[in-house]
Amino acid sequence: MITINQVRTELVISDRGDNDKRLSLKDIIDTDEVLEKKASKILGIRRDEIAELTILRHSIDARKKPKLFQVYTLGVKLKNDAIEEKTVKRCKNKDVSVSQDNNYIFKVSGENELDNRPVIVGMGPAGLFCAYMLSIYGYDPIILERGFDVETRTKDVEDFWNGGALNPDSNVQFGEGGAGTFSDGKLNTLIKDKRGRNREVLRIFAQCGAPDEILYDSKPHIGTDVLKNIVVKMRKTIIANGGSVKFGAKLTAVEVKDNKVCGITVNDNEKIKTSLLVLAIGHSARDTFEYLDKIKVPMEAKSFAVGMRIEHPQKMINKYVYGDAIGGKMPAASYKLTAKTDVGRGVYSFCMCPGGYVVNSSSEDKRLAVNGMSYADRNSPNANSAIIVQVSPDDYEGESALAGIEFQRRLEEKAYELGKGKVPVQYYGDYKNNCISIENKDCTKPCIKGEYSFTNLRGLLPDECEKAFIEGMEQFDRIIKGFADKGAVLSGIESRTSSPIRILRDDNLESPAVRGLYPCGEGAGYAGGITSAAMDGILVAEQIAAVYKPLNEKTLK
Repeated sequence: MITINQVRTELVISDRGDNDKRLSLKDIIDTDEVLEKKASKILGIRRDEIAELTILRHSIDARKKPKLFQVYTLGVKLKNDAIEEKTVKRCKNKDVSVSQDNNYIFKVSGENELDNRPVIVGMGPAGLFCAYMLSIYGYDPIILERGFDVETRTKDVEDFWNGGALNPDSNVQFGEGGAGTFSDGKLNTLIKDKRGRNREVLRIFAQCGAPDEILYDSKPHIGTDVLKNIVVKMRKTIIANGGSVKFGAKLTAVEVKDNKVCGITVNDNEKIKTSLLVLAIGHSARDTFEYLDKIKVPMEAKSFAVGMRIEHPQKMINKYVYGDAIGGKMPAASYKLTAKTDVGRGVYSFCMCPGGYVVNSSSEDKRLAVNGMSYADRNSPNANSAIIVQVSPDDYEGESALAGIEFQRRLEEKAYELGKGKVPVQYYGDYKNNCISIENKDCTKPCIKGEYSFTNLRGLLPDECEKAFIEGMEQFDRIIKGFADKGAVLSGIESRTSSPIRILRDDNLESPAVRGLYPCGEGAGYAGGITSAAMDGILVAEQIAAVYKPLNEKTLK
């Protein structure tokens, strides 16, 4: 196959139908005819010599707005593949190269016998993808999820948002699909990936119902409404291939003999024998972390970040990205911002949700946390993002591996008190001036899932973090005009950005003190988002397959 980078076409939307309608990514992608013409011209060949053309990557270049350009990486297969190398040499274009198909390969090479089925604790992206791969290749895994299936969980979450009681085991953090189920469903990652795991994650998502655009979009996302259906299909695939899924199943004990896992207890009464335990527990499984610390599984406190959500009109962000003329017609735009502050702490935007909602993502009684979420159409009038400040173990009290968890809890207790159980919100101008906010129809109206209450958020963050937050906001306003507008809406607290703890693992991905225990994913400290967590789940599955034989004879997908 020939790869062509930097294929550019001007984006003209006046010819794309109803100009009052906001376009989707699918609407603006050039036709096969346009791209084949471009590819054939670059390669110096006739169009009829092309056997197949694939979009490998797509992005929008808005640096010369109001003119917008689409930028593609194309994969081209010729009908006569024997002349591909000759064609590349002849065109003398540095953006053109011969590339080999880099399909992901899952290797089953283990020689050790398994006495019992592997057990995976947690059904977020890490646990879900680990189980998916192991089930397909004959390892018959058992997944334990303390929360419930998507349907039950969605009802519990919506009841909570409408003023009902919090279910500590069925909420935005716990249940089928993990915390990512109620998120924007962003699928981009900064992890360098030579093995093709990233592509495999996207392929599986697409196979299970995600739009094909995620395979080439530079900023792929699914949306919570689509992601719910995908995780259900993945669960059904796991079961169809010999795996088992147990909901309402909380890990309460791990049996260790001679420094090896030999069994577990579920819900304090059900015993399961196993010698392979994958801990994909998510960053909010605080009681599980406390138990692991009690039985002396090696862990350490790690850095993460805390801050608040900020909401702006999506039209303002579209104008910044696309310009005045056509910003309202383009897909909801995003941003990414970073700042260095005088107090020495980095401040940056995180989990930006175009056309999204702020959600009450609490999981513990009388403690409140927020996150961002959007649906596939990203059609909310507001854009929201977390603006977060770096914190490290130096900011925590004590030397315990659990110190970061206690740091989070104190912030979440403050947030709960400030909002009297509702999401506490404040206009940025009042926050900066340290005075309580009163709802103002001339300011940005919050788009929040869950009840909210106007208050004064000053003092919620530690003093130094608060100073860094304000300094970062003022720097961001010089990049995006209006970012620090007095009517922008803040909500707190964003405390679950990543795990404040790392469960140590060695080069074989096992706990150095408990053989057969595999820490995995974001909660264990080895990922940061849906895609990276899913990739880590695949990595752990690969390691298991490199050591152990399958329990049955399946070897093909």
